[in-house]
Amino acid sequence: MPPLASADFNPLDPKAWLELFGPAALFGVCFILFAETGLMIGFFLPGDSLLFIAGVFASGFLESHGVQLPIGWLLLLGPICAIIGAQLGHWLGAKYGPRMFNKPDSRLFKQDYVRKAEHYFVKFGPRRAVVLARFIPIVRTFLNPVAGVLGMPARQFFVWNVVGAILWVDGILLAGYLLAEQIITAIGGPEHIDKYILPMVFLIIFLSLIPVFIEMIRDRKEKKRLARLGGGDDTVVMSKIDAF
Repeated sequence: MPPLASADFNPLDPKAWLELFGPAALFGVCFILFAETGLMIGFFLPGDSLLFIAGVFASGFLESHGVQLPIGWLLLLGPICAIIGAQLGHWLGAKYGPRMFNKPDSRLFKQDYVRKAEHYFVKFGPRRAVVLARFIPIVRTFLNPVAGVLGMPARQFFVWNVVGAILWVDGILLAGYLLAEQIITAIGGPEHIDKYILPMVFLIIFLSLIPVFIEMIRDRKEKKRLARLGGGDDTVVMSKIDAF
């Protein structure tokens, strides 16, 4: 396969990432899982869609595309790298505190990302938030350092980090792996994967954002209910992050 030209590279296309990594695709997937969950600049990386497409490639139905991915190693190393990344994020938050987030909005960083992660942490409680955040883009990147800033004990964070990583990584990998034959049949054969890859990615992203939409609807209903009761203007839960 000819090397992927930089001008043709689409960061939203998980297949493009796999082809970019080439023979090192397994380690490339692991690195992205680590970076997306451990480094705040990694929030733009394709987590859900990359896992799903990696599972499809691991099935062997797309061998003609030259990317070899062993499902066994993916299922083992993927969660480990996601766990290590999240632990790093938690450690950074605990060590450096609100200073990590005390910066103006930029192209890559938005204060709203932090507030959204904090919202889930407060709303669902530390344990559920750590697990559920794995399935919500952007939130899964910023919740880990937020958990550290808000003082979630490292041991407790580790336990639920492991649970969330296994459910997220292995769950989506296996979904792609087990549905690969049906997907390839539905699109008319492996030669048509390039035509359908981006629609598949947008579908996966949409599905992963469903929890966010549900929360937005619930919050809107709750605000209307409070307004009818005369209780409330919009109050914001103050935390260590908001206090600086």
